[in-house]
Amino acid sequence: MVQPLVPPQNTTRPQGATAPKVTPPPALEVAGLTVAYGEKPVVFSVDMTVAQGTMTAIVGPNGAGKSTLLKAVLGLVKPLSGDVRLFGQTLNRARDRVAYVPQRASVDWDFPARVIDVVLMGLHRELGLLGRVRPAHLDRARACLARVGMEDFATRQIGQLSGGQQQRVFLARALAQAADLYLLDEPFAGVDAATEKAIIAVLKDLRAEGRTIVAVHHDLSTIRAYFEEMFLINTRAIAAGPVADVFTSANLQRAYGGRLGEAQVAGMQAAGGAAP
Repeated sequence: MVQPLVPPQNTTRPQGATAPKVTPPPALEVAGLTVAYGEKPVVFSVDMTVAQGTMTAIVGPNGAGKSTLLKAVLGLVKPLSGDVRLFGQTLNRARDRVAYVPQRASVDWDFPARVIDVVLMGLHRELGLLGRVRPAHLDRARACLARVGMEDFATRQIGQLSGGQQQRVFLARALAQAADLYLLDEPFAGVDAATEKAIIAVLKDLRAEGRTIVAVHHDLSTIRAYFEEMFLINTRAIAAGPVADVFTSANLQRAYGGRLGEAQVAGMQAAGGAAP
């Protein structure tokens, strides 16, 4: 039996029509994450979504689970339950797209490494097992140091630097990775004003390049000036979204309770740190 001819389908897009917009997956998506130390949950059933190309502050009181949340995302601590996706993929598949700047207090600063060596650690995937450093690698490392204002300290031992200088070097190491997502744990803690200014300038430049920034942040007075998105946590998620929507007196009291008095909240509002 002869089959009837089927007219060819017109696959040409009508003139003036635009292609359907494809929404990229979140840079970070956490679902039902629970982490416990012993029998005490530190992070409990947390959901979190971070869109690509945004700057997000993770905020909460001491012991709220902020650093633990980052470490669970990176696989540095094992959760009891939950799922983590980076750009829609598992950590193993997306690991090379993520850079991490740990807290300064967690680093052994007596380790006998020069500043340039620390930055080159960010290129370990390119250097391979033999660690053969080529001129191009050194040029990239020096360029990253220049970006954080530390190019003149390349041969200095890392332990000889001030706290602010050490933090800049670790940011340079993260820059060397050329990542799409930067996770920073208290990057401004214990640094001088000049270093804080330099770090936030670099982070905002990365944001302008389309990178995603997620940072644990403790200074409530600078939230609005530094970040556009905010994730408020105290073991459980309290609120998430644009800073103007999340950083309110009601949400701060829910997160901090009696540890954050009404006078402090009013003072931050007057300074522009919190939404009225």
